[in-house]
Amino acid sequence: MDGDSRLPVPVTAFGPLHLLAILVHRLANTGRCRDALEAADAYLEIARRCGDHRTEHFLLQGKMYANLYMGRFGEGAEFADHLLRAHRAAGSALGEAKTLCDLAHFDVLRSRYVDAMRNLARAAVLLDLPHPGRDRRISALCSFAEAATAAEMYEVASGTYEHLSEATSAFDLVHATTLLYWGLRLGHIGRHDEGATRLRRSIAITHPHVDERPDDVVAAAMLALALAKLGDLIPAEKLAREAIMPLRAAENYQSARMAHLALGLVLRGQGALAEARREFVAARELCAFGDRPDEKPIIRYELALTALEIDDSQSARDMFDAVEGQTRELWRVRLQRLAMLRQARQQEEAEAARARAEREVLRDPLTGLGNRRRFDLLLNRIDTGRLATPLVLLLVDVDHFKAVNDAYSHSVGDRALREVAHILRAHCRAEDIPVRYAGDEFTVFLRGDLPIGREVAERIRTAVARSAIIPDAQLTVSVGLATLTEGMSGDALFRLADERLYAAKFSGRNTIAS
Repeated sequence: MDGDSRLPVPVTAFGPLHLLAILVHRLANTGRCRDALEAADAYLEIARRCGDHRTEHFLLQGKMYANLYMGRFGEGAEFADHLLRAHRAAGSALGEAKTLCDLAHFDVLRSRYVDAMRNLARAAVLLDLPHPGRDRRISALCSFAEAATAAEMYEVASGTYEHLSEATSAFDLVHATTLLYWGLRLGHIGRHDEGATRLRRSIAITHPHVDERPDDVVAAAMLALALAKLGDLIPAEKLAREAIMPLRAAENYQSARMAHLALGLVLRGQGALAEARREFVAARELCAFGDRPDEKPIIRYELALTALEIDDSQSARDMFDAVEGQTRELWRVRLQRLAMLRQARQQEEAEAARARAEREVLRDPLTGLGNRRRFDLLLNRIDTGRLATPLVLLLVDVDHFKAVNDAYSHSVGDRALREVAHILRAHCRAEDIPVRYAGDEFTVFLRGDLPIGREVAERIRTAVARSAIIPDAQLTVSVGLATLTEGMSGDALFRLADERLYAAKFSGRNTIAS
């Protein structure tokens, strides 16, 4: 239907308003962040009036990224917090994982590393779960890798990009950049062989890309820097000189810094030390237009090494020793972040295992719903004020269930109970809690007022009556409803719902009473 001219708008999985969010993201990603914020504010009003909550979330995400690119980390983190609450309320594990990664990114940029590692660890546990949405999983993994890169955790970022490469080649050059900076940093702490291995892997990704697209100066700058560091000076010089001016004209300052660094390494290798220093200074000056956290240490190291070669004086040696010591200290701090992430991941996995064990204890093995123990805990939460209003309790009973067992066998009866449970789940939102109370009786703790409760109860009753759960026989349910009021105990709420259920059955069954 993509090309059907009869359709007034393009068809997407999210509806036509999703295109508004795509525009906001495109504006932010191309540097027009203020335009993105203005457009998002206008489109949010439209999405809210139309009740398009998914587009609303994407628009808020666009505002979050616009603030990130503008360096407004506090404002961006507030949007991330809002989105995190929305995804959790909707039960979207992938949405929660992606937003946790984005929030971790803001935490890193604000030097809140404990919070960052905890959020990344939570996201990692969620991403390990099976998920049906391929594209949304890719997006979440991309955010995970970006946050890890911001924290200079190259091992984590590279492993994530390798995983992504199994599904798409869209992140190959980003992966090559990670390997490139990783290799440079390893060389600066004296681990030259390991650094060279990363640089060669970066070249293996970028070289074919440059061969296919010689006009891609971004990939050319990356390739030039890796080749220059490995001592392959002639092709590195050609690539760097051809890339510098187009990149500066396009205001692609990160890639321009790479090209200046590459040319500086080439010139230093050729003995042109003053010219090499000018290139490194040019790279340092471009850091004023936004830089990665690891770029300044790399440029500072190359400048100090060049200064030492220009003037092998005691002061130059002292300066280089200080820069080298700082480089090693930054690497040590980077390793501490990796250890923090591993520890946080272990804690999150232990917590997830404990939560799974708790859920299993509270789960009815036949239907998969909550069991009587879960029901009792929910009543206790009402008594202690931890289950707030508005709340409606639905008590659902299968009509003449004993006759079903007698006429069709207990195995058919069990299948009928599983089907009723399936219908209950289908009509519950993430915040609603269906429970198998006992035998053929179910309850639903429904967030909402009585009119919403009646509507849901009627849909459940109708769905059961219309289903073909038992061949050649109609299965029906009766439903009693009660609303939680101020000061009411859990037991009082249940007794009131039970009285309404009795009234529904007395009036002929296959009905609801509230």
